[in-house]
Amino acid sequence: MTKIWEMYENGKSKKKECPKCGKGVFLAEHKGRISCGKCGYTEFKK
Repeated sequence: MTKIWEMYENGKSKKKECPKCGKGVFLAEHKGRISCGKCGYTEFKK
């Protein structure tokens, strides 16, 4: 499990945060998409 402070570098997040849930909720990267485990928001990669 990744610790929350490992997700930030120089005050900016390394991963994309969920636009619906806000700060601190990161999108999981899958093959062909990124999704939020909390609300189900999904973006498909091209």
